Amino acid sequence: MAGGTKLGTPVIVLNVKSYAESAGRRGFELAKVCADVASKQGVSIAICPQQVELAKIASAVNIPCFAQHVDAIEPGSHTGFVTLESVKEAGAAGTLVNHSEHRLKIADIEFIVRRAADLNLMTIVCTNNIPVSRAVAEFKPYAIAVEPPELIGSGRAVSKVDPEIVANTVEAVKSVYSDCVVLCGAGVTDGDDVRAAIELGTDGVLLASGVVKAKDPKTALLDLVTGL
Repeated sequence: MAGGTKLGTPVIVLNVKSYAESAGRRGFELAKVCADVASKQGVSIAICPQQVELAKIASAVNIPCFAQHVDAIEPGSHTGFVTLESVKEAGAAGTLVNHSEHRLKIADIEFIVRRAADLNLMTIVCTNNIPVSRAVAEFKPYAIAVEPPELIGSGRAVSKVDPEIVANTVEAVKSVYSDCVVLCGAGVTDGDDVRAAIELGTDGVLLASGVVKAKDPKTALLDLVTGL
């Protein structure tokens, strides 16, 4: 495993994005909900707070916190960029990489994954198809999350709408790097979606709006947990 302490699987990873519902105090409350559900239900949950809240939330909850993005640079005279070193100092367990809303070049993905391994940080690399997933697996990230962009935020779970891409991604990734965790993202909203993803061979899910924008995030998260 390349960097970091392994999370228990199956795992739910919540990316809170930059939604108004996850800013400031509301983001802190979401993190506390995740930590509470993880502890009481005995499941593995990680959260990706908004970048400006990362250090505060990482120091306040006992679940793994991931940065939503880092840049493929080393520390130095860069303004407005985020380094792996800085998110580690902030208490992050790792980072998301190449989310469909923040795409990177393949060379930058490789730099981040390999540099993160040196720093003992985990990387969850988002991919949109099987060839990209297979290519990224060569870098040996902690996890690959397959997310067809057209289904993100749609409420239509990829595990149900396009189960073939999920199953085939699992097969392709594991054939290259058997220790890689494979997650399923895009449109995941309830326990049935999670259960479908697990039955297709994944190790968990990456989701956002299904919890962040729910009227009752804790109830939504508890429903998701039933799929594990």
